[in-house]
Amino acid sequence: MKAIILAAGLGTRLQPYTLFIPKPMLPIGNKPLLEHIIEWIKVDGGVDHIIVCTSYLYRTIENYFDEGKRLGISIEYVRTDRPLGTAGQLKSAEKKLDDIFICLNSDHIYEFSLLKMINHHKKSAALVSIALMNYKTKLEYGFISINRENRVTDWSEKPEVTGLINIGCYIIEPEFLKFIPRSMTFGMDDAMRKALSQNKIIKAFRIKRTRLIDVADRKSYINIYKSYINKLDKLKGQKYHYY
Repeated sequence: MKAIILAAGLGTRLQPYTLFIPKPMLPIGNKPLLEHIIEWIKVDGGVDHIIVCTSYLYRTIENYFDEGKRLGISIEYVRTDRPLGTAGQLKSAEKKLDDIFICLNSDHIYEFSLLKMINHHKKSAALVSIALMNYKTKLEYGFISINRENRVTDWSEKPEVTGLINIGCYIIEPEFLKFIPRSMTFGMDDAMRKALSQNKIIKAFRIKRTRLIDVADRKSYINIYKSYINKLDKLKGQKYHYY
């Protein structure tokens, strides 16, 4: 099974760090973010063939990983002259995808069993399986409820909202690619809605307990970097394992 990693974004929320380094190459501990992801795919998914979709500052990624021999995995690249959104970037690799494949964003470090997700998908009749995780957040503002006469009926001060969130990990059948237009910016959410409108089956793989590391913006990156440095300091002189 092949894995596709979408690594073409501009990383605008991480500027100025990403002005000269692409987001997937930002260091987390003693290695780039993308290397953590590749190691997880190899160990937890048993994958030995990866396609990385690149665009912005592509040479930094391609020169570092080369063909993947150093990591004991085969890596090839599909490059576009501009970022095309998550689904648009996936579409650029269509000619290399003739069987079920894994698709991942390049800004998360995952800690769940990818192999279980693969087996879950193979037993289903789904076009796509999406990894979903429980999420809870407290809203910054309170909600006021009113009736038809504009009379206040309830006051909920900064309520908590819970639900399932998409963490950017998919198991996909090649047929899904026909829902993505060629050579234009297109989001994965757009492609999913298009497939759902034609009654295609998209199933959830619910992850109940996991630690998702999301390199979303400068603040989250600094916090993640500090936590990995502290972890490395504690493990000095020991063989270091991330998973």
